[in-house]
Amino acid sequence: MRQGKVFYKDCLAGIVTETNEGEYVFHYDDKYVKDHPNDFITFTMPVRTNPYTEKRLFPFFEGLIPEGWLLDIASENWKINKNDRMGLLLACCQNCIGAVSVEPIVEEDEK
Repeated sequence: MRQGKVFYKDCLAGIVTETNEGEYVFHYDDKYVKDHPNDFITFTMPVRTNPYTEKRLFPFFEGLIPEGWLLDIASENWKINKNDRMGLLLACCQNCIGAVSVEPIVEEDEK
């Protein structure tokens, strides 16, 4: 299972997860739901307490991943397969242009 903290501006908005079964889950942080009920990260994912689940990486997060020659550079430098969308999201999207960024959550056994 791989996870990333999703920030909207400087606030923790939620967690995006790739499960061991290959599904993707985005869950807004409870504090964020309470304090920022109208500050959704994308129109297609309004703020709510229930998680969003998909069989593929959510289109919004796909849109954060670099394309073209920049994707080639990222894939080569970090040795990440271009089809590993979650790996690319976690490696490349910590300093995105715009209000949303994704920071990888490192599990204890990966340290």
